[in-house]
Amino acid sequence: MISKVAVIGSGTMGCGIAAQLANADIDVMLLDVKAEGNQPSAVAEQAIERIRNSDPPLIIHPDVMAKIVPGNVEDDLHQIATCDWIVEAIVERLDVKRDLYRQIDQHRKPDAIVSSNTSTIPMALLIDQMPKSFRQHFAITHFFNPVRYMRLLELVRGEETDSGVMDVLCEFNDKKMGKGIVMCRDTPGFLANRVGVFALQVGIDETIRCGLTVEEADALMGRPMGIPKTGVFGLYDLIGLDLMVDVVQSLKTILPTDDPFHTVSNENPLIAGLINQGHTGLKGNGGFYRKGESGREVVDLHTGQYRAVRQGAAALAEAGEAHGVSALLEGDSAQHRFCRRVLARVLAYAASLLPEVAATPIPIDDAMKLGYNWTHGPFELIDDMGVKPFIQLLSDESLPIPSYLQNAADQFCYQVDQGKLKARSVSGEYCPVIRAPGVMRFNEVRRTLTPLRENVSASLFKLEGSIGLIEFHSKANALDDASMAIVRETALRAADEFRGIIVHNDAAHFSAGVNLHLFRQFIEQQDWQGIDSFLRDFQEAVNALKYCPVPVVAAPSGLAIGGGYEVLAHCDVVVAHTNVVLGLVESLVGLVPGGGGVKDTLYRWYKQLGKWDEAARRTFENIGYGKTGTSPQHAASLAYFRPGLDQQVMNRDRLIETARQVIGGLTDSYVKPKKPVFNWVGRPVFQRMQEFLAAAQNKGQLTAHDVVVGTEIARIVTGGDIDPSEGVSESALYRSERQAFVTLAQTKATHARIAHMLDHGGILRN
Repeated sequence: MISKVAVIGSGTMGCGIAAQLANADIDVMLLDVKAEGNQPSAVAEQAIERIRNSDPPLIIHPDVMAKIVPGNVEDDLHQIATCDWIVEAIVERLDVKRDLYRQIDQHRKPDAIVSSNTSTIPMALLIDQMPKSFRQHFAITHFFNPVRYMRLLELVRGEETDSGVMDVLCEFNDKKMGKGIVMCRDTPGFLANRVGVFALQVGIDETIRCGLTVEEADALMGRPMGIPKTGVFGLYDLIGLDLMVDVVQSLKTILPTDDPFHTVSNENPLIAGLINQGHTGLKGNGGFYRKGESGREVVDLHTGQYRAVRQGAAALAEAGEAHGVSALLEGDSAQHRFCRRVLARVLAYAASLLPEVAATPIPIDDAMKLGYNWTHGPFELIDDMGVKPFIQLLSDESLPIPSYLQNAADQFCYQVDQGKLKARSVSGEYCPVIRAPGVMRFNEVRRTLTPLRENVSASLFKLEGSIGLIEFHSKANALDDASMAIVRETALRAADEFRGIIVHNDAAHFSAGVNLHLFRQFIEQQDWQGIDSFLRDFQEAVNALKYCPVPVVAAPSGLAIGGGYEVLAHCDVVVAHTNVVLGLVESLVGLVPGGGGVKDTLYRWYKQLGKWDEAARRTFENIGYGKTGTSPQHAASLAYFRPGLDQQVMNRDRLIETARQVIGGLTDSYVKPKKPVFNWVGRPVFQRMQEFLAAAQNKGQLTAHDVVVGTEIARIVTGGDIDPSEGVSESALYRSERQAFVTLAQTKATHARIAHMLDHGGILRN
């Protein structure tokens, strides 16, 4: 049982670990070196301030900061005697770590666990001079930065580590810290960094070899390959060029001399030059990308000078996103050759690590998906291409065929057998993919299921226990008429098919809202009736979900904003991942929520406050400013999350099981909700809102179109320039939302905002 933890080292990783422990409601001591002067714990205190002011936020709510107590090693190390787990996250120097371990061992209680966040020093060296009692309670817990958002924990056991210690670390970090656990052997670089850093280095190497631009490489070695959109050079900037150089050098020193990593580990003069000029990435004055006087700029790899960013490899990238990695391979251009070389080298390297690092592909695939946010692991990508075509690709590129793939040309790395997903081991046998009890990754489960209904944007599946699961899977999970058709049909037929419904997907984001391209098309065609019809259909779909005869539970993670949030708002219960972002942001593109979002927010505020005028004001502010909650606790302060009814889950892999449990608790006595009745507070409050908007515009706080949009929001929540009216129906609120939406869609300013968002990816203040 872990109830109190000491984190020693308050750098980037120490801060992240301490913050996530606080998020998990665990008391934390954050210790660092003693500072001179009258503030001996100043180093740790300054680190706590960095946590408090971090962006994106490392904490789920300001209140959790009270769980972190600063201290210094010289004065306060004796207090670790009260801790159940001591995490070392100090400088990667063996002598310094060993000295600290000796001090820790003098003060820790006998059963306290000690772990290191190292990824470069072998465990045997770390604990070589420590007593057996210490070695039995020692492990490596390698977290990834930023700790709150990166799901991977690489857990390494020593030869003498007690099995009970590993059990405690697994359960605690899974359920409390929200981590996907990958058990690693004590091999150099473990798994994620060994493959991930190699992939980045190969990406840079092949960009230069193939004569591509930075933009082309990032466009191709990004979403088309199932890698985050930052691509290669963007990720370098995000991590920091100087830090990446250090990581590369660390791996270079610990990997075997015959490892292919050494072919891409030499110093890059361009990167060294950028670092010398202070261009270390996002934390510095830009890196490969920077903000220039006339907009975003990028380094020209031939001249070393910055120039304006250009679109890169759009056609091939789009084909890859639409049709998979195989679409990137067939062609004679430099872009096609880049894709072939990168995929061949990276995936072959991953396969070559078997059996050294693992007996099956599962740990490597898990590490890359959880630690580097790849959509598919290396072996899943090989399966996507086909093992035989991949072997042919290696032959064409004069690359050796890894032993794992030899004699396996007619097989796959994964297969479904008797309803179970299995992975091919190094011995050639297929072993079940087994997860901890309560852990369910739908991208794995869906491979064993056949959809009951599906279209290009959504699917319906039946889980064990007669539970339906609606999955959105359009590009970026943008909602459209096809998405909502599945929602509506499922809700209307639920009584005959299911005992409950879950709305969930396993993508990075639940949904960032309705497809803006669709509305842009409506506007440019001046099809106002088309907009109204679309909104009516959307409203009917979420309304059917709300009054479904069986319980409906949403299980979102990532962004659930705009229309995505409106789907959640009409479910009985939301079981949300701790890192979910909830809210209604339509005003930022000159629109209002048109799928019941205003209506639902107004009623939620009324249920909390008991006053319609105050509920109208709070809703007006929420939606007018496009406020979002970056955690369930934060969203609760905006009425987007209901404590006591909705639930939060630290580990997103446990969302489905928690949702199933909620349905099980509701099924026997379930009664669909009664239709709410609203009051419109009318002219007096509407006029006050107009006066507020005018005053804010005069102060320069709002633009002219902000006022136009705000006026329409005010009209929905108050009824507008009317006498106060009681007994207003839910249908009237739906209708008011549609009218305001269509009114705003007809303005040139809204069209400009939507076009700017789609073309440039930013908010236009007009």
